[in-house]
Amino acid sequence: MLTEGPVGRGPLEPWPDTVRWQRISSDLIWVELIRLAVVLAIGLAVTATGWALSGHALFGIVLAAVLVFGAWRAVAIVRAVRAWGYAEREDDLLVRHGLLIRRLSIVPYSRMQFVDVSAGPLERAFDLATVQLHTAAAASDARVPGLRPAEASRLRDRLTALGEDRAEGL
Repeated sequence: MLTEGPVGRGPLEPWPDTVRWQRISSDLIWVELIRLAVVLAIGLAVTATGWALSGHALFGIVLAAVLVFGAWRAVAIVRAVRAWGYAEREDDLLVRHGLLIRRLSIVPYSRMQFVDVSAGPLERAFDLATVQLHTAAAASDARVPGLRPAEASRLRDRLTALGEDRAEGL
């Protein structure tokens, strides 16, 4: 019989005090809000143009829906960025994220094939980078966005060294 531990603690509830979660930079909120603003500006421009050319009331409804979606998404972005975290343990890396659908990825160091650090133009403007972990599993989605470049490099180097050490022991 499987037990969940203390009452009310499921597999995705907060971890015990032995796990020290690292937060990502809150500057990622601005990066994501700017991306949202660009998408909303395009959507609003297309919808407003359609409404101006046709005068059809449906475009007004769509315009209002785009604005409501944008406001909802802005709030979700702030909460979602705050939900990201990672923890380095002795044998694996934990990565958590998600609000509605919570996701916890546990990546054993011995399973890592390579570690990628990337930063797009918007991320670079805010001095941020993303660490992407690649494993043999095609479905692996372990990435840690919103890190300062120095922390991203440190994490990349540490994960690479631990991966090499653990792989030699196999």
